[in-house]
Amino acid sequence: MPLSEHEQRMLEQMERALYAEDPKFATALEGSGLRTYTRRRVYQAVAGFLVGIALLMAGMVAQQIWISVVGFLVMLGCAVLAVTGWRKAPRPGEQARGVGSAVARPARRSVMDRIEQRWQRRRDERR
Repeated sequence: MPLSEHEQRMLEQMERALYAEDPKFATALEGSGLRTYTRRRVYQAVAGFLVGIALLMAGMVAQQIWISVVGFLVMLGCAVLAVTGWRKAPRPGEQARGVGSAVARPARRSVMDRIEQRWQRRRDERR
């Protein structure tokens, strides 16, 4: 469930207070979880891609088409994992939303949600 705007502001205030009190501790908590997980996932995908290349070549040398096809499929799957893992990884200078990186990106809202929020704001401004 996405946080409301008020809850997001409160969380950002708490994060700023934590940075002000103990910046070293806040930095240590900042990117350890998600960044490490995605980096490990990308490395595993690269290793799998290399295994796929080896299978592809072994299938060609042994003249076994099915081994080459399996190797190609392994390469394709690992390439997809590497690209999706790379996109999800936070950039080195980018801060994660949550202090412990529990929320890496804000949830995307649908068009209808944004329209409803604008409508609600307009109604609240008229009061």
